[in-house]
Amino acid sequence: MTQAEQSLRKIGIAIPDILIPAEHVDMEKWAVVACDQYTSERDYWDKVDEFVGTEPSTLRMIFPEVFLEEPHSEKRVASINSYMRDYVRQGVFHEYMRNFFLVHRQSGKQHGRWGLMVALDLEYYDYSKDSRTPIRATEGTIVSRIPPRKLIRKDAPLELPHILVLINDLQRSVIEPLTSRCSSLEKVYDTKLMMGGGSVTAYRVDKESDLEAVAAAFENLQKALDPNNPLLFAVGDGNHSLATAKSCWEDVKKDLSESQREHHPARFAMVELENIYDPGLMFEPIHRVLFNIKPERFFSILHHHCSGWTAESMSCVDMLVKEIHRNDSLQRFGYACGSQLVVMTLQHPCASLAAGTLQAVIDEALNDTQIHVDYIHGEAVTKALGSKPGNIGLFLPAIAKETFFSSIVQDGALPRKTFSMGEAHEKRFYLEARRITL
Repeated sequence: MTQAEQSLRKIGIAIPDILIPAEHVDMEKWAVVACDQYTSERDYWDKVDEFVGTEPSTLRMIFPEVFLEEPHSEKRVASINSYMRDYVRQGVFHEYMRNFFLVHRQSGKQHGRWGLMVALDLEYYDYSKDSRTPIRATEGTIVSRIPPRKLIRKDAPLELPHILVLINDLQRSVIEPLTSRCSSLEKVYDTKLMMGGGSVTAYRVDKESDLEAVAAAFENLQKALDPNNPLLFAVGDGNHSLATAKSCWEDVKKDLSESQREHHPARFAMVELENIYDPGLMFEPIHRVLFNIKPERFFSILHHHCSGWTAESMSCVDMLVKEIHRNDSLQRFGYACGSQLVVMTLQHPCASLAAGTLQAVIDEALNDTQIHVDYIHGEAVTKALGSKPGNIGLFLPAIAKETFFSSIVQDGALPRKTFSMGEAHEKRFYLEARRITL
């Protein structure tokens, strides 16, 4: 290994060999949004299928979660593995050896966002809530969600990543120096994305000087960490996919010698790293709607998780959103029920974040099987649903970038569905692939 490779491996990064479609492939039909999006919108995926037709596409190599509950899932998994093998055999892929990809995603907002495609060492990752590994989950991992995903990955010859991992690089030392000279890098693709997904461009990072600069920047980031709690990589999107890769690797490595484990491709998972301070990276709150619950029941449960509250009526959602983001030490959330629109300020809440307090309330409420919850993007939808008879809408404040990493270090993984990195159409699209079998 070169000096750069050795330095990177010490902090949990490998330089991957990356597969992308050959020149004859229609990239717009090839790239498909992350499988965990539009999970209640079968129509979206039907339109994708119609658009792709018989052309090569990552649609044929992923398992959209909207179909997870359908019968005969084993047939879909077998088809996925078959398409992967066929695409490799038919020359659908071109392989770029030993490189990172610098990627730029534009989704219609003022700023695009930059990322760096790398392979992370799963030996440096633990998804448990109290993990102190360099790579860790930011939200609670639901262990029951891993087995069905393992069925998809365990026999797959390739991985297609949609995982986004955050780094805490205030000095902008890792990715941004590459972006400033991207015009001198080899462009490996530039394509429009389907279904309003915007566009994405990638540049090859393979010069030894660039790899050494990235390694040196990461070494400096690592030196600034608490050695007893060294959070270097925080999983922002796709935690259950990374947890699945980890679980599969634990199975594979049981039959390997120490030397075989060192470089086995299943030991690694390809992800896109993004700097949390990238101006194009937006943290969106994920709101909640409770169904089939009476207000008095909700407030009775809320009393179990705080000592009290004050309530202030709001005339509109914009005012409510502004109020729950007030910059002080008090914990607030918004409440919509019927014609009511209220800001709740809690006294002595049970968790450090409103998301944690409300999740405790929701978990208790769900002991009543008549009550259901949905997790909602967007304030207008939350108000509309919360205003319907029998429903309650709950508005959460957004997570601050400046305190995000320190919150994970201090409190461990956040409650599930605390935040989203952009709207559904802004999520990562499958485009690159990597071999994970020998």
